[in-house]
Amino acid sequence: MSEFLARIEAPLNPTEDPEKVLHAIRNLFPKCAPTIARTDERHAKFEGSVARLEDLDNLKSLLRQEAIRDAARKLLFKGVSGSSIVVHLNKQVAFAGKASFCERYDESPLGPITLTITTENPEQLIDWLAPSSRSWRQIEDQAARASPTSERSRQFE
Repeated sequence: MSEFLARIEAPLNPTEDPEKVLHAIRNLFPKCAPTIARTDERHAKFEGSVARLEDLDNLKSLLRQEAIRDAARKLLFKGVSGSSIVVHLNKQVAFAGKASFCERYDESPLGPITLTITTENPEQLIDWLAPSSRSWRQIEDQAARASPTSERSRQFE
């Protein structure tokens, strides 16, 4: 897979506990070490980045465990623009150790965790991060058809 850079940003609202926002980010991206950057007098945001494929392993696992690969895949492809992919993840859901994508920035009441991935081949990265469950089902079906016991089971279909 080609090189990539994933930038992770999350707003830090005046009413939020910075440790909780950091916890939400680390639930999705454990290897990310974000820092706080002031955006104005009252607002700040966490910013961090990762540049190794294994740094996205946790997100990949969550997408598989929660059976949301196809939905994630759709939003990842929708977020492709040139050599970048931009998606938003719900910060509150991330705090609970789950992954939930937002179609729009304003869908997450406290502001989302924004993931911006820059790579030469966004489609290849999406295929790795969120492989279509349909393709896995097709592979499993082909393997089942090739197995000798599947002949008997097909007789009853």
